[in-house]
Amino acid sequence: MAGPPKKRKTKSKARDPRAKTKKDLIITRLRRKTGVSLNELIDLTGWQAHSVRGFLSGTVKKRLGLKLFAETNGKGERRYFVRTAS
Repeated sequence: MAGPPKKRKTKSKARDPRAKTKKDLIITRLRRKTGVSLNELIDLTGWQAHSVRGFLSGTVKKRLGLKLFAETNGKGERRYFVRTAS
């Protein structure tokens, strides 16, 4: 005979409302005057390079509609940033 039905364990997806998401962290870094490099974003998120670039293209540019700029410094390092209207 089968016993009583087993209860399912549900995972609570509640998070600390003060906790910063990776999206928040990336947007904050992009708004810095000096911008942010790809390697800094990789270290910040733990994502692979193609995932970071996909986020910049898909989320930052398309979904959020922010103007994303990239500049190359003297060392050949590309820095990404967004500018807000002032």
